[in-house]
Amino acid sequence: MAIDPSARVASTAQIHPDAEIGPQCVVGEFCIIEADVRMGRGNRLEPYVFVKPYTTLGDENEISAGAVLGTDPFDKAFTGERSYLEIGHRNRIREHWTISRGTKPESVTRVGDDNYIMGSGHIAHDCQVGNQVTIASNTLVAGYVHIGDQAFLSGGVVVHQHSRIGRNVMVGGNSRVNLDLPPFFLYSGFDARPTGLNLVGLRRAGFSNEQIRELKLAYGMLYQSGLPRVDALARLEGLAAAKELVAFIRGSQRGIARPEN
Repeated sequence: MAIDPSARVASTAQIHPDAEIGPQCVVGEFCIIEADVRMGRGNRLEPYVFVKPYTTLGDENEISAGAVLGTDPFDKAFTGERSYLEIGHRNRIREHWTISRGTKPESVTRVGDDNYIMGSGHIAHDCQVGNQVTIASNTLVAGYVHIGDQAFLSGGVVVHQHSRIGRNVMVGGNSRVNLDLPPFFLYSGFDARPTGLNLVGLRRAGFSNEQIRELKLAYGMLYQSGLPRVDALARLEGLAAAKELVAFIRGSQRGIARPEN
C-alpha cells in the first residue's frame, strides 16, 4: 500500500494495497478506496466516499460525503474492460455525486480543474468537463457530453447524451438540453433555448466591452436577422470574438438550440 507518511487516514477507512495516496491527503471515516486508484497531493475525502478502480485525482480536490467516483458506466454496451476516470486539480465535488468511467476499453471520462459540482447528481461515462465549470444540485449529465470552460449549469438541468455545451454558457434551472448550446449565450426553458448573451459570465471571465459588443452582434445575426445559417456564419467570420462561436456551430453534429418561434 503506497500511502505517503504525511497523509492522514481514518482508522475505519479501507484502502486497497494497490492504491496510491499522495502527500497531505486526508481520508475520512469509512471511505473505501479500491485498487488502481491514484491520488495526488492534498486531496480531502469526507466520510463515506467510495473511489472505485482506475480513478485518478490530481491535487487539492475536495470530495464530500457519499460521493462515488469511477463507477461502472450506466451503459448496456459496457462489457467490463478497463476504462478510466481522470479528475484534475482543485475541484470541489459535493455530497452524493456519482461520476462514471468510460464505456469502451481504455476510454476516459475527464473532469478538468477548478470545477464546483454541487450536491446530488450524476456525470455519465465518457463525458469531458472543462475547467472552472459550475454544475448545480440535482443535475444529470448523460454519456459523451462535452461541457466547455466556465459554463454554468443551474439546478435540475438534464443533458442528453452526445450534447455539447459551449464555453461561458449559462443554462437556467430545470432545463432539458437536447441540442448543442453554442458558447457565450444564456439558455432557459423546458427545452433549453437561447435568450441572449451571458453578460454576467462574460464580464466575470474578463471579456472586454468590444468583445461583448461583437458577440451581441453575432447573437443578433445568428438568431434575429432572418438570414439562413450559412449566410449568417459567413458574415460572422469577420468578427474576431465570434470565431469560436462559428467553429462550434459548424462542428455541431446534433444541431444547435434556437429560440422558440
